[in-house]
Amino acid sequence: MREGLFLKKNVEKWKQYQYNQNADPDETAKRFTELVDDLAYAKTFYPQSKVTQYLNGLASKIYLAIYRNKREQGSRILRFWKTDLPLVAYKHRRELFWSFLIFTVMAVMAAFSAAHDDSFVRGVLGDGYVDMTEENISSGDPFGVYKDSGRMSMFVSIAINNIRVAFLVFVGGLFLNLGSVWLLFTNGVMVGAFQYMFFAKGLGWDSVLVIWIHGTLEISAIIISGAAGFILGNSILFPGTRKRLESLKQGARNGVILIMGLVPVFIAAAFLEGFITRLTHMPKWLSIFILAVSFIFIIWYFVIYPVMVNRKSQAPELQ
Repeated sequence: MREGLFLKKNVEKWKQYQYNQNADPDETAKRFTELVDDLAYAKTFYPQSKVTQYLNGLASKIYLAIYRNKREQGSRILRFWKTDLPLVAYKHRRELFWSFLIFTVMAVMAAFSAAHDDSFVRGVLGDGYVDMTEENISSGDPFGVYKDSGRMSMFVSIAINNIRVAFLVFVGGLFLNLGSVWLLFTNGVMVGAFQYMFFAKGLGWDSVLVIWIHGTLEISAIIISGAAGFILGNSILFPGTRKRLESLKQGARNGVILIMGLVPVFIAAAFLEGFITRLTHMPKWLSIFILAVSFIFIIWYFVIYPVMVNRKSQAPELQ
């Protein structure tokens, strides 16, 4: 049978299997069996065809649906942290990379601009904040801003604000990624200008040991929120073989998984900022230890561990 005739004969059936999911186990098993037969035929006669790749992907999707419907051991919450979230992070590692790149480039460009334009920092952070910081530096307490409020009130307000920012960066993806890009741009510029301000005053490394106690988790979470926004935006821009609405639903689901996974990270960052960062005279080794633990956790859980989970969960290619 020619490939065109094979496609014409079966394409409506395949579309139905792809877009009209059936919860009945017997029907799902029947569909899987038929797809495996079609895949075997396609691999025999059209091994390099896109039809073969499409059928392999569709059959794999139904296989995974059958696997997920098996009786599961352990808690759903535990599975979320051990499997679901890491797999989403791995699947969308490109979005994570681009979000990191955009934020970092903007921060570096802001620091470079500040080094060549004395008014840049004030233009970004505002005269009031810069004047307050300079007064704190003059009084011998350059990081006094972290002591202005009570510990608990500061913790609660920062946690709420961090979650709000993450949600906005995520929803910004609905505007064809432009909203997420803009928020990454503005936050990156603020961080770059803010950090340069202390280096220009000769307090650069002191500021790193104080501010990045909470900043490591906070900034990492904003970057990951940007990736969630890109997932949402890309699901609209590049639906692939899915209908656009179906693609959007899947993108929203994966983006929400990332955002939900960040809530504890933002809370931990708010706790550190509200209770620990204010201890500006703590031993340097302790600051470095907190920084290192935070950094290692982010890299391990959102970069290394997802690769490990993906290797364990990969089903062999269907024959």
